[in-house]
Amino acid sequence: MRLAAQTAAGERVLLRPLRPGDEGEFLGARAANATWLGPWDATSPLPSPPRVAFREYLGRLEADARRGTALPFVLEVDRQIVGQLNVSSIVLGSFRSCTMGYWVIHDVAGRGLMPAAVALAGDHVLRDVGLHRVEINIRPENSASLAVVRKLGLRDEGLRRRYLHIDGDWRDHRSFAITAEELEPAGLLGRVGARRVPAR
Repeated sequence: MRLAAQTAAGERVLLRPLRPGDEGEFLGARAANATWLGPWDATSPLPSPPRVAFREYLGRLEADARRGTALPFVLEVDRQIVGQLNVSSIVLGSFRSCTMGYWVIHDVAGRGLMPAAVALAGDHVLRDVGLHRVEINIRPENSASLAVVRKLGLRDEGLRRRYLHIDGDWRDHRSFAITAEELEPAGLLGRVGARRVPAR
């Protein structure tokens, strides 16, 4: 599955699945931005967690997608991987909800690409997939990520104490959410001045 949007600044944002051939570029982006991403990266609470190779990581993402519990994407601009966005913890039934997490490389931060990507994925799951609620949890210290949800107008649902294991410890997070009923006709993309376009 591929999703694309055109931002108000004229940049084309593409969300697409991670592929085996992306290994070098993906790992290179992560390595080059380790200092930038480290404080916000999920970690394992186990004392000596096993290292996961790229192929194993990709296999887990693909397995979750096949089960219908996740929609994993990389964010591409000008045919370059600049980030990642994962829709996860998809639950159907009477809940019909999911969580969303994301990261972007330092060089493109602040250009409005991640708000457009989150809006694109949010509109897709709330309209095309038929989910009812999207939740995003963010460390209170992460001003860049907080700017994304505030630009999109997500509802602040308060603080969750020691909610996720991030950067080596259990960290507090603020929880933000939106439901399908809260969407305007233009969707989340309309809130950031972007529009959905055909994916190439």
